[in-house]
Parts: sequence; structure tokens; C-alpha cells
Amino acid sequence: MCLGGMDNLCRAYHVLGTKEDGTYAELVKLPADNVLPIPEGLDFKQAAAIPLVFLTAWHMLVGLTRIKPGESVLIHAAGSGVGSAGIQIAKLFGAHVITTAGSDEKLEKAKSFDVDQVINYNEKDFVEEVKRLTNKKGVDIVFEHTGGEIFEKSIPALAKGGRLVTCGATSDYVGKVDLRYIYAKHLTLYGSFMGTKSEMIEVLKFFKKSVGNRQLQPVVDSVFPLKKAAEAHRRMEERKNFGKIVLSI
Repeated sequence: MCLGGMDNLCRAYHVLGTKEDGTYAELVKLPADNVLPIPEGLDFKQAAAIPLVFLTAWHMLVGLTRIKPGESVLIHAAGSGVGSAGIQIAKLFGAHVITTAGSDEKLEKAKSFDVDQVINYNEKDFVEEVKRLTNKKGVDIVFEHTGGEIFEKSIPALAKGGRLVTCGATSDYVGKVDLRYIYAKHLTLYGSFMGTKSEMIEVLKFFKKSVGNRQLQPVVDSVFPLKKAAEAHRRMEERKNFGKIVLSI
């Protein structure tokens, strides 16, 4: 079970689901209708890395922005749980994916998801890089979840008719919007929070084995015993993780 409201820290249970207010309990009471079976071949720790981030990313890209094959998508923070999920979903739908990360090590890991271009935001201005990579057109979709300056700078990175979808504000919950870009380029801004049960059922289909392969893969950075939860938090706060950090009994 993933902890609601925390992108990179999950809790492994014998069921698959989410609890909106989060918990570090060994046992959780919830309605049976909200319990879904773990996809065949995945263990509890892998399953814990699915619900929060893949449901969130699916709702953002499929439910809201209606991603289409051939569209270009800028996905911020490839090393985050929702970022690594977003990359996989965008590629699943045949999109051209540009992703960012703060280190070359994380960008190398992101390449395993067949991203098309990568940007180290500590070395290059991601807006200028997006413009260069798209021949000044910009991207059709920006997948954003950090807020603040990243949110602000992402708007000029959109192409005419582009869409920006955001699900978080991990760096700063205040972000300025230059309205001239919005009306002059016919842009759309979406706010997103989690998703629906039907979307969860749909996204789980892509974790089923098909001739030994899965179309989507849970990304587990590390597993900590519950008694070392503080260490898990430190790893997340220091941005050392790529994918989900799981707490296990």
C-alpha cells in the first residue's frame, strides 16, 4: 500500500490499494471493494510501488490530457516515483518523451525506459533545451509535480495548444502564471489528484505478464524495514532515490 500524499515512500502490504491519509500501521481496515489482486508474478514490495504513482500518472496523461501517439511530452524529475511512472505510460501510448533529472546517473537510469531525450536541469536550462530539441515548437504536454519555479518555467516550454498537468508542489506551492502565454498560445492547465478506481483497474492490466514481458514495470529504489523508516525518509529528502522507497514489515 502506498502512503497517500508521499510520492516516493510506500508501504508493502498483502493487498494492493491506497489509503488517502497515509499510515505506518502493520494492519489496515478498509472496504473489501477497494482491494484489488496483485498482478501475477509481482511480490508485495513491487506491488507497493504501483498504486499511488501509476494511478496518478495515468489520470494525468490518459484521463486529463488525453495523450495521443506521436505527441511530445516533457516529464519532470525522472527519478521520482510519479516521474518514472509517467515516462512509462507516455511511451506506452507512443509519445516522444523528454525527461529531466538533477544528475547524469538518474538520467542513465531513465534511458532504460526508452526516453527520447534527457536534460540535466542542474547543467542546462530545461526551457532552452526543450526549444532546441523541438526546433522551437515546444512540447504538447508538460507533466509537472514540483510547483514553484519549475511550474512557472514549464509554461513557455509548451507548444501552441499545449497542455500542462500538475499533481504536486514538492518544492513550492506558489507559482506565477504569465497569462500572455495562456491566451496567445491557447494553452490548457490541469490540476490532478490521484485517480479513480476504474483507472486503477485499467492501469493494472498493463502489469500482467505477456509472453514473459510486462508493458509497465514497478520501479523500486530500495526497501527498508519499518523500524528504519527514518532512514527511508532521509534517503527521500536527500533525493538519492530513483523510483519508490518501500517500507516493509
